[in-house]
Amino acid sequence: MSLQGRLEMLDARHQELEAILSEELRRPAFDEDRLTELKRQKLRLKDEMEEVRKKLPPDMIAAE
Repeated sequence: MSLQGRLEMLDARHQELEAILSEELRRPAFDEDRLTELKRQKLRLKDEMEEVRKKLPPDMIAAE
């Protein structure tokens, strides 16, 4: 998989986690442990996305 493809996949998963987090927060009795785990996953994805971006040529980053 290309770096650009990897970045797109990570970004899609990051957006999915954001939607799940928002949904969980709307619940009257949300699960604090689940929220914490989702936030950790989202942060790991963000870190990984940043590492991939560092490997991309500058012109590919601007094209995002």
